[in-house]
Amino acid sequence: MRGPHIRSLAVAVAVTTAATGLAGTAFAGPATGTDRATASTETGTNAASVVTAARAAAFAHASATGVTRGDELRAQDVLIDPEGARHVRFIRTHQGMPVLGGDLVVHLSHKLAYTGVTRAAEQSIKPATTQAKLTAGQAEAKAAAVAKGDAGTAQLVVDARDGGAALAYQIPVSDSSTAEATGTRTVVVDAVTGKVRSNTPDSDEFLSPKLLDTLRERGETLNPATGTAVQPNSLVAAAAASRAVHYPVTASGTGTSLFVGKVPLTTTRTARTSYLLKDPTRWGTETRDAKGKELENFAQGKKFTTTNDKWGNGAVSHRDSAAVDAQYGITKTLDFYKKTFDRKGIANNGKAARGMVHFGNKVANAFWDSTCGCMLYGDGDGDMFKKPLVVLDVTGHELTHGVVDATAKLEPTRVDADGNQYGEAGSLNESLADIFGSNVEFSANNAKNPPNYLIGEKLGLAQKFLRRLDHPSLDKLEGTIDYWSPQTYDAEVHAGSGVSSHAYYLLAEGSGSKTIGGFAYDSPTYDGSTVTGIGRTKATAIFYRALTRYMVSTTDFHDARIATLKAAADLYGANSTAYKTVDQAWAAVNVTVANTPAARH
Repeated sequence: MRGPHIRSLAVAVAVTTAATGLAGTAFAGPATGTDRATASTETGTNAASVVTAARAAAFAHASATGVTRGDELRAQDVLIDPEGARHVRFIRTHQGMPVLGGDLVVHLSHKLAYTGVTRAAEQSIKPATTQAKLTAGQAEAKAAAVAKGDAGTAQLVVDARDGGAALAYQIPVSDSSTAEATGTRTVVVDAVTGKVRSNTPDSDEFLSPKLLDTLRERGETLNPATGTAVQPNSLVAAAAASRAVHYPVTASGTGTSLFVGKVPLTTTRTARTSYLLKDPTRWGTETRDAKGKELENFAQGKKFTTTNDKWGNGAVSHRDSAAVDAQYGITKTLDFYKKTFDRKGIANNGKAARGMVHFGNKVANAFWDSTCGCMLYGDGDGDMFKKPLVVLDVTGHELTHGVVDATAKLEPTRVDADGNQYGEAGSLNESLADIFGSNVEFSANNAKNPPNYLIGEKLGLAQKFLRRLDHPSLDKLEGTIDYWSPQTYDAEVHAGSGVSSHAYYLLAEGSGSKTIGGFAYDSPTYDGSTVTGIGRTKATAIFYRALTRYMVSTTDFHDARIATLKAAADLYGANSTAYKTVDQAWAAVNVTVANTPAARH
């Protein structure tokens, strides 16, 4: 990934009980602040009453929730479970300053009684001083120097990451030259000491700097095979009749892609012989052309139009071909989240998802960019990577980073000078992107891109895939790991992602060898145990509920175990086979209550 699309790091806390280590964590003081009602299953007065009750509960249970005098809580997300439980995700300010790592989720019963909390910061948020020694101008100059770009306006914040609470400046930096493609970064500078506390890209890239270096060292060329076989005609709706209509209207077009053959595309007919690559049935989801520029403003992208509602020719020679893959992948990702979880868009707010192809000059990567709020696809560098990175599971992976951005905001612990990221929360973010990215393939069920538990299998790599969920350590390029150990905390995030990806696969499909859809898998366990899977449908539901209800920006693997146990109990009962298998799956990757670290980093 290119960088965390979220901008704060922190430490997670979990309260454990004897049997499985499962219990509620908690949260606390009244606050004002403006609430954002996106991602809510309830609207208007009902949602407002849930937020009010959750905020009051947070302050009433201050010893558990960590809310202190001077804190204000703004609702980011309101979720109402079918069985009646309520969950309100809050972001926090302290004395008017945003708190980095101060996020928390308050859990309520159907009667709006407090039932627990999940919080990012264990400590109370009380900075030693609220008087800055650095000026905003000094902080901006330092940010511009370290991020090698143009600094925006510095804002005072409280940095509650890493177990502290320091007064700091947060500075956006544009046109940073510290990455393969210039972009925006967020720099946090200590307002008292002048120390740079973090320097983080705002977008999330599919191929990490470390992986790109490894591929270059090996002299490996990625030249994924394209395929343009026509899919059944029944998939392509008949063109709109030529009778008199009032434009714009929904139309049914056909795209010839680079990687998934000929596919149906829902488009917008703007005139009798004019069509726009924009899908009115999916909230206006659209793909545009970045024209070889490093645009992070979707409005500046060039619209794709045709006169006959046919798009692309299956080759890179036609600029529309990559757009077909991108639009298809984005809409299939939206379809997966909608039909599986009733999630209405990436942020669950009924708004369009967006993509821009032909991003930058010879950029060998694809990104989820939170500044743009869209997918950005490079064309490849023409040397190591020969084609645009518009493969289906890449899109599903990267858009899932957008879902994480809109929910738990999982973040790495640190980012090195080369842009590589480390830490369990970041690894969990990457893992969830792989888990749901593979589910997008299963949902699309495209014969030219058969669904499987492999990630990046169409990239043309010598090892035939980039990562895989059943046996992560078969990925030798990134050194992905199968099992947790104390060293996992500081693993590079793509390598560390194997722990929870492996747990998910074991939960879904079980241990040992099996063939699914023509793909052979053989999943080992840390302790030699045998795990019988509960099926992909249930496993995916558990991980999604855990993400949206019980994970916060600092959730690590032991916290993720607790979150998935809570989710399994919600969905299937605490005495269910699903619940017991969640516990077995985590134990099979060496994540147990017994080896939970005594001190969080």
